[in-house]
Amino acid sequence: MSNGSEGATPGFLVWRLSMKWRVAVDRAVAPLGLTHAQYSLVASLYGMRRSGERPSQRRLADHTGLEPLYVSKLARALETAGLLERTRDPRDPRAVQLALTEQGCEVGARAITVVHGLLQQLLEPLGGLDSARAKEFTRDLTALLDAPLDPFSENETEQS
Repeated sequence: MSNGSEGATPGFLVWRLSMKWRVAVDRAVAPLGLTHAQYSLVASLYGMRRSGERPSQRRLADHTGLEPLYVSKLARALETAGLLERTRDPRDPRAVQLALTEQGCEVGARAITVVHGLLQQLLEPLGGLDSARAKEFTRDLTALLDAPLDPFSENETEQS
């Protein structure tokens, strides 16, 4: 176990792992002109594009787990960089649809390849990306993400 992790709570370990991942992705995609948060938008849009979806900013916020206002800020920066285009949704004039430009698709494909290599490294102790342990870990993470959290519930405050 790494330094400072012995006796740590699962919450602390999740936080440490998420910080380790964020820093690694930030460093890996920086040469492509992206931050980790921008990568999450570009990679999500890349995947959605492949399935024929052109999401609204709200839909992309829901998909990534980022706040809608933050997605809007990131989208503006990506638009300025020439990686993304924002257009009004013809079905809802209040909504903004997002799509990668050709340059955005190229940068996205390269970034996804780089981050996939990082993911292989991260999951190597579990037997690699395609191992049974990694698949089980993915199911566990999904279950945790799907579990509701209410910081004001009685059970949470009683345990503090």
